[in-house]
Amino acid sequence: PVLVEIQALVAPSSLGTPRRAVVGWDGARLSMVLAVLEAHCGVRFGQHDVYLNVAGGYRISEPAADLAVAAALVSSLTGLALPSDCVYFGEISLSGAVRPVAHAQQRLKEAEKLGFGSAVLPLGSEDLVGGNGAGGIGAGAFQPTELADLVARIAGSRRSRAEEQE
Repeated sequence: PVLVEIQALVAPSSLGTPRRAVVGWDGARLSMVLAVLEAHCGVRFGQHDVYLNVAGGYRISEPAADLAVAAALVSSLTGLALPSDCVYFGEISLSGAVRPVAHAQQRLKEAEKLGFGSAVLPLGSEDLVGGNGAGGIGAGAFQPTELADLVARIAGSRRSRAEEQE
């Protein structure tokens, strides 16, 4: 698995139908993640334009990026910065559950090699968190069972982008 940066920009829309622009990811998958965030987490995107980009020209076709996309969208909408040393992966179901994905241990090992110090990953990855081959990154992992748990964690961080840059 390749680790990539997910970038999101959520801005108020002056259009009757807000714009959805996606580069490097499936537009239908973005619509699904937005719908789950609205239906199960109370996060409203209906009056906002949404721009999503996979940095570096990569194209992602696996659902493991769902959690990273959701985190980036919520971060942009709220103006709250995500930790720069955290990696996110997991699939989001239509019910709002966060599901395990393949190669979780490989993903954590690669993230650790690249300098990431923490992770947000599905609860089904218990064997990784205890340090069995995952090193330090797995020990401090946050494992939400529902997408709403992640949204609450981001919203509870209360660190704006302006504060992060100081």
